[in-house]
Amino acid sequence: MPSDTTAPETTVIAGRAAPPERRPPGWARQALLVAGKDLSIELSTGEIVTTSGFFAVLVAVIASLAFHAGQDATERVAPGVIWVSVAFASVLALSRTWQREREDGALAGLLVLPIARSALFAGKALGLCLFVGAVEAIIIPVAALLFAVDLVETGAGLALFCLAATPGIAASGTLFGAMTVRTRARDLVLASVLFPLLAPTLLAAVAGTRELFGGASIGELTDYVALMAVFDVVFIAGGVGLFDLLIEG
Repeated sequence: MPSDTTAPETTVIAGRAAPPERRPPGWARQALLVAGKDLSIELSTGEIVTTSGFFAVLVAVIASLAFHAGQDATERVAPGVIWVSVAFASVLALSRTWQREREDGALAGLLVLPIARSALFAGKALGLCLFVGAVEAIIIPVAALLFAVDLVETGAGLALFCLAATPGIAASGTLFGAMTVRTRARDLVLASVLFPLLAPTLLAAVAGTRELFGGASIGELTDYVALMAVFDVVFIAGGVGLFDLLIEG
């Protein structure tokens, strides 16, 4: 009599074991893949860092000519010039980053990928963080040259402020860039929404840089760094939690 049982499914194909099932990448790997995509495009084109860096340098040069204040310019003017240049250049970089996603349905392609929306946010924010960091690496030496800033004495403090301020700028910019990606007047809306939110971070960075240029030690500037770190945590946590609603809305 024929057996009612079926033969077990074989795991050998042509004398070889079947390849193991491929697992989807983890959350961190997904975020790195998104950031790597933006970074590879930028390395091949250079448009974001080039245009944003040139704009930041232009702002610094014009400000150095318009607000020349003699010997006090280093302490009174240079901090504002540095961070205003970084803020405007960040908006320009952010706008171009999301414009890439709007072209040829790239954003729709990202959204249908089997990746977490929070990982998509983290990857985009990490890419923008690298772009803003590159702009800061351009503008700080230029501002130091224009305002006679001694980077040997203040370089470590400026690097600390950049590390503390950049994640918050990138996270808030990525979050609200997603909110305005489908609006017509997206650049105007983005600037109108983003700058008030960045005000605490920028004010802390400007005030801390002014104290640094005035001779304060890094140990005396921890309050400014802590304030920027608080806003970093708020913006990053808000982005991870709200990005899905904003990008799908």
